[in-house]
Amino acid sequence: MNNRRESALVSRLSTYDSLCEVGVGRRPDVARALADAGCAVTATDVREFPVPDGVRFVRDDIVTASESTPGDHYRVDALYALNLPPELHRPFRAVARAVSADCLFTTLGFDEPTVPVRREQLDGETLYVADADVRSGPSSKPKRR
Repeated sequence: MNNRRESALVSRLSTYDSLCEVGVGRRPDVARALADAGCAVTATDVREFPVPDGVRFVRDDIVTASESTPGDHYRVDALYALNLPPELHRPFRAVARAVSADCLFTTLGFDEPTVPVRREQLDGETLYVADADVRSGPSSKPKRR
């Protein structure tokens, strides 16, 4: 793990059994650490990127997924995204709602969330969790292993 921020994110996200990182890009460190912690992890992006062993990759577009039936790779306990730009907050939340997954993300620094959220202060990071009332599924409490 490269830094305290990533360690804090992994500590928080590893409470889920299965996760999908949306927009993994060239920085799969959190996905790698989650897989190393025993989580089932899928990573998506609009472009093909290499991912570490133990992380499944699916090329997909969250906007397109939000406008249709999301693929099975989104059917996890939690969707998460790191540095999610504001224009993707609503499509990201829509996919999470469609699959009854928790929805967690960080932003690009000073960007404010464009969807209702609860803020969690982690070591060096603010994690945004879409409010439970926007979900169509069960309680928004993390799944414990």
